[in-house]
Amino acid sequence: MTNSISAESYHVTAVIAHSVKRNLEKEYEDWLRGIVPVAKSFDGHLGVQILRPHLEENTEYVIVLHFDHHQNLKRWLESEERHKWIELVQPLIQQPENVQVLTGLETWFELPKRPQKYPPKRYKIALITWLGVLFLSLVVGRILNPLLEPLPWLLKQIITSGLIVWLLAYFLMPQLTRLFYRWLYPK
Repeated sequence: MTNSISAESYHVTAVIAHSVKRNLEKEYEDWLRGIVPVAKSFDGHLGVQILRPHLEENTEYVIVLHFDHHQNLKRWLESEERHKWIELVQPLIQQPENVQVLTGLETWFELPKRPQKYPPKRYKIALITWLGVLFLSLVVGRILNPLLEPLPWLLKQIITSGLIVWLLAYFLMPQLTRLFYRWLYPK
């Protein structure tokens, strides 16, 4: 965890990877159902995403936690409640958890267990972000325009752009990063 001003002042993401032991996936899922509501009860919690393994031979789960700023994330990561839950998961995982704390736009382009020494080239980040914004603008605009018609122009823009940014950050960018991974990070 970094102590820079930007890391302490702005949205922060923790990416936690667990390699679950074979045939203990159900117990791990039960553990997830228990710990997630506890994390959500902490100040500054903005959301959690669980990336489950898709291939039979892969047993790695990735938990992506979003907090409003570094101090609140730190409180959760160092809390007694979390430590109790981490003790409970130890028999279910193959090795100690891997926790990465990320801030800023680069979190959209970082996949767990594939940490990069350098972020993708700036033009690639811009192009993928543009693609995501374009897609969401077309879809969200088409859906929301009829509903927001009676509102003033500025309010419509605030609502539409806010929804687009939220969808981009929490749903679309992780998918686009996976889809374009080889292009973003050529060998």
